[in-house]
Amino acid sequence: MTWLLAMLALSGSLHAAAPEASTRVDSGWILDRLARPAPMRTAFVELRESRLLKAPLRLVGEYRRPQDEVLVREVRSPYRETTTIEAGQATIQRAGKSPRSFALDRAPELAGMQASFGALLSGDRETLLRYYEVSSKGTRQDWELTLVPKQALAGKVERIDLHGRGAELRCMETLAAGETEPQRTLLAGAASDAAELEDLADLQALCRGDDNP
Repeated sequence: MTWLLAMLALSGSLHAAAPEASTRVDSGWILDRLARPAPMRTAFVELRESRLLKAPLRLVGEYRRPQDEVLVREVRSPYRETTTIEAGQATIQRAGKSPRSFALDRAPELAGMQASFGALLSGDRETLLRYYEVSSKGTRQDWELTLVPKQALAGKVERIDLHGRGAELRCMETLAAGETEPQRTLLAGAASDAAELEDLADLQALCRGDDNP
């Protein structure tokens, strides 16, 4: 589920610094800067933690949004897999296997994510607020936007924390219902920075912006 959140919330690889970086932010300021037209693309590093794994599973790849209604997630390591969301369907393809497709309307929570994060990218605050309680904290160069589900997602996701700098969304932390640790997806510049890091604590700090001087 978290990969769909990241796919729908990807914000491109913009690194433009905002003026008055120390100014406190509100949700409106952040949402204005997260709105992105297609086409766009960004690298990602996704960390999947589990009690069954000695170390988090680390997925590396790229998100693409070639058109407003088309979303693509390409995993390149440790395996190759491409997921495409288009026309209300998700299609998953792995090398050497037949593609698998399913309709998003079979999973109301996924349809809700698609609508709400589509609203995030298009700057449609009214639709976003229909699905989430939205709050923010931090400054223009080190901010956090928190989304708490209201409806269909409430039984699946407890909260989503987006971390960024200026106009760049750098990381998402998604806390699933019943879990104690969030799943993290590093995006754009943070994904590039993560290439040099192996320690989980360092990756967590990078996600939350604790490396920001």
